[in-house]
Amino acid sequence: MTLIVTDKGFGQDDFTGGFVALEGISAGAGCNDCGIDLSPSDDLNAHRDLLLNARAIRISFGSFADGRGFTTAKSLRLMGYTGRLRAGAGLIADQYAMARRAGFDEVEITDELAERQPEGQWLFRADWQAYDHQSRLRG
Repeated sequence: MTLIVTDKGFGQDDFTGGFVALEGISAGAGCNDCGIDLSPSDDLNAHRDLLLNARAIRISFGSFADGRGFTTAKSLRLMGYTGRLRAGAGLIADQYAMARRAGFDEVEITDELAERQPEGQWLFRADWQAYDHQSRLRG
């Protein structure tokens, strides 16, 4: 099972449309209310219209050490995507503020990770707008 982390803490997944891989949707798989599963290696420009009109997008993270998902999220927001943007499982609590600054609305975590990193550790980073290392360095 997965939990969804937002600035308010842990919650259940309320997105009922499910997610379909970008390749499946591009190949014509029917999907009216579903979201798109996106890999950091997917070509955003080749699927621009499809992505910008998606109800929700979940970007996968192979591991917490793979930061390409942050770049993908930021690129989608800069392209004009205004829908629900979810970081797929693979991030840790220390990366929550970075995920929010990159444009993610929520982070998906496993129950096992929630046990190792309880809600308090995620909430500690929920004030993500208050601290920005680059802004601090600029003065």
